[in-house]
Amino acid sequence: MAAATAVVSARDNESFRGLFSDTWSVVATLDAGSLADGAGETETVAVPGVVLGDMVLGCSFAVDEVGMSVTAYVSAANVISIRVQNESGSTVDLASCKIRLVAVRMV
Repeated sequence: MAAATAVVSARDNESFRGLFSDTWSVVATLDAGSLADGAGETETVAVPGVVLGDMVLGCSFAVDEVGMSVTAYVSAANVISIRVQNESGSTVDLASCKIRLVAVRMV
């Protein structure tokens, strides 16, 4: 795989000003089970205040999740679901780890 070239990045706190009416920064512990290739599971995290229609902008794991597909979304009022799907070609057992989520509500 080739590395990206001509990458431009900016770091500031002004880019999204006025775009979101609420934001949530969440840190939780996730202990996904052992997953055979093609298997997945969905875990939930209680996040007071989120509602359907809010967006989860990002989800990061404190362990290597190579070969795993991760999707985080608001699944109900006060609940964010994290779907972990193993597409690695072999069984994977992720270690218990901290995850970080960023959820937002657009204006």
